[in-house]
Amino acid sequence: MTEKKQLKYDKAYLKMAKEWGKLSHCKRKQVGALIVKDRMIISDGFNGTPSGFDNCCEDEDGLTKWEVLHAEANAILKVAASTQSANNATLYITLSPCNQCSKLIHQAGIKRVVYANSYRDTTGINFLEKAGVEIMHLPYDS
Repeated sequence: MTEKKQLKYDKAYLKMAKEWGKLSHCKRKQVGALIVKDRMIISDGFNGTPSGFDNCCEDEDGLTKWEVLHAEANAILKVAASTQSANNATLYITLSPCNQCSKLIHQAGIKRVVYANSYRDTTGINFLEKAGVEIMHLPYDS
């Protein structure tokens, strides 16, 4: 695929991840993720509480509860429960991954991460680069 065509797909999948993030009940940040392999969406996720828990993501002080699952973790867990494999896939995410999620991304075999917004802590991105994962920062307006 040409670079120009790839960029067109990257932008489209990132916009879809943004829409998916709107399904999150979190007030502070709504993050969406898509895992794409061979131009097929094989998994999706958004940040939120585990199944069976109250959908409220923030505590009484407005801080994110510790049990909230990040969008990419939800997408990886969802693909793990399916017949698909994330090996050599691309993760599209609206916010760059934290250090904990970056380990899951690497272990899942995801080879490329495209993200729109930067998380304040860059250790996740730094780890993925060190692990040989291709990283692309693609702000929505580009």
